[in-house]
Amino acid sequence: MQVSVEVLSGVERRLTIVVPSDEFEDRVAGKLLDLKNNVRLPGFRPGKVPLKEVRRRFGSAVRADAADETMRASYEEAVLQESLTPVSVPRLEAVKAEPGVDLEFTASFEVLPEVELVDLAAVEVQRPEAEITDADVDSMLENLREQQRTWHSVERAAVEGDRVQVDFEGRLDGEAFDGGSGDNVPLVLGAGQMGEDFDNAVTGLEAGAATSFDAAFADDHPNETLRGRTVRFDATVKLVEEPRLPELDEAFFESMGVKEGGLPAFREEVTGNMRREMEDRIQRLVVTQVMDELNRLHSVQLPPALVDREIQARKEAMLNQFAPQGRRRMDPSSLPDELFRDQVEKEVAVGLVTRQIRNAHDLKLDDEAVRVEVERLAESYAEPEAVARSIYQDEGYLNRIEERVAENQVVAFILDQAKVNVLKSTYQDIVTGQALPPPEDESSAASPGEQDGGGAGVTEDGSSA
Repeated sequence: MQVSVEVLSGVERRLTIVVPSDEFEDRVAGKLLDLKNNVRLPGFRPGKVPLKEVRRRFGSAVRADAADETMRASYEEAVLQESLTPVSVPRLEAVKAEPGVDLEFTASFEVLPEVELVDLAAVEVQRPEAEITDADVDSMLENLREQQRTWHSVERAAVEGDRVQVDFEGRLDGEAFDGGSGDNVPLVLGAGQMGEDFDNAVTGLEAGAATSFDAAFADDHPNETLRGRTVRFDATVKLVEEPRLPELDEAFFESMGVKEGGLPAFREEVTGNMRREMEDRIQRLVVTQVMDELNRLHSVQLPPALVDREIQARKEAMLNQFAPQGRRRMDPSSLPDELFRDQVEKEVAVGLVTRQIRNAHDLKLDDEAVRVEVERLAESYAEPEAVARSIYQDEGYLNRIEERVAENQVVAFILDQAKVNVLKSTYQDIVTGQALPPPEDESSAASPGEQDGGGAGVTEDGSSA
């Protein structure tokens, strides 16, 4: 077999493949013989149809089938021989397939592009760091109590933070409208469920009291009908309830999975969970920056087939996620490709760069790191060993963990060479995503000290940033 490679563009290749005539004719003859032994024709006993008759009746179809089979097999062999990595279905076209001549055909397809890696020292990221303070833990304990709050009926006027049940009817320009009325609707005053004007009008009322009032809606209200409009409401309070938080006692600790050690043990457990959450968030912030830097520093010619395939996968995933159970799903073609293209192109480009980094530096998946990650995920549960076993049995979940570990390995390799600025921050800013200053094009002309809270950034070796 002879193979020649033609570069059509940065990612397009065309192979011209020549298969010796005797090899191709042997395949044709074999197919004809198989057909002779199995075909049934009127006037002939099974297996006794003359080969000449089989060739006369079926020769063209058999030859075409043999050509297709030979081209596909030879294409796969040629790709391996030339060390190519196709990312699209090949377009196979016969050039010569006549009897007595070598079979010649072309195969056109897209390949993974060559990525020229930049010096990774050009990568610069900021890593926020913080200590978890007693005040942070106290705040978390209050949040946990809030999550377990119960509601109790009271005979007094409603105040902010109470939950009320109300019947209401709203009219827009004197007319009722869809969604403008409700019975026994629970509202937590101050939460803004129905807007500030509604909360203010109901605050101060006891159960059984009625009121009429106007409520103005913002220009960006989710309901287009109400944007920038004023609605006249009639409302009746049916019930007033106040919240009660559980005490920090043994019953509460046990409900949270801490059976011994009292408050000190519970605080230690909560602190550990907070630390894991913060470390995870820091890692994601750093990974995001590294990927953004790789995208900024590298110019990658993207194979259109690879981008299109990923766009279709995103459409399928979105429709599967939001399709109502038991109802027919939307046609993926109804979603425009452009809705996904920018993000997909960025992620495909970064994926090709990280692939090149792994190959260039022989970065293989660290099985021990996978085991540590599985145990880390499992340790926050009441029975970590059982959880770890279930993770190993869930192939899809385990694959996602392996992908994350592989990504972290690449990021760690890059960070060893990159410039990493450490930013002093707080636990709250880190977990809420406020630890890093906004991008330069979105920030004001504030000084670095004003942007990062006054602390100068320092590199990991302790020098000034």
